[in-house]
Amino acid sequence: MGHTYTSLRVHVVFSTKGRLPTIREPYRERLRQYLTGIVRRDIGQVARIGGTENHIHVLLLLRPDLSLSDAMRKLKSVSSGWVHDTFPGSRDFGWQKVYSAFAVSPSDTLSVERYIDSQEEHHRRVTFEEELVALLKENGIEYDPRYLWD
Repeated sequence: MGHTYTSLRVHVVFSTKGRLPTIREPYRERLRQYLTGIVRRDIGQVARIGGTENHIHVLLLLRPDLSLSDAMRKLKSVSSGWVHDTFPGSRDFGWQKVYSAFAVSPSDTLSVERYIDSQEEHHRRVTFEEELVALLKENGIEYDPRYLWD
């Protein structure tokens, strides 16, 4: 019997609704742990999760039987529900509907992991909006600035 072998490394970036700073310190680390659990249980393997108060970066290895859009729908819906159920004062928390995703080669994995690990420091100099535009340009993704943010 044949086997399926894949290497589907994806760097996914998504923000809170309105890019508001709603990933608050009291539960930021628990949210990252919860996101890690969702990825491991339903999506594939997680290499790294990081971010700031208004966005998340996830480097994951996607299962071959799951589309990226289904994976993101699951990750955002389940985690949003968990935040609301676990932290009653977080009614303003939610994820932006859209996300950005970038293929990562095995040889670039370590540099992407370091990039994700350095998010707090990185965002002392660069806004999330500037970061996302730079990532899109770096990856050759055309975009219309009118529709970049929902």
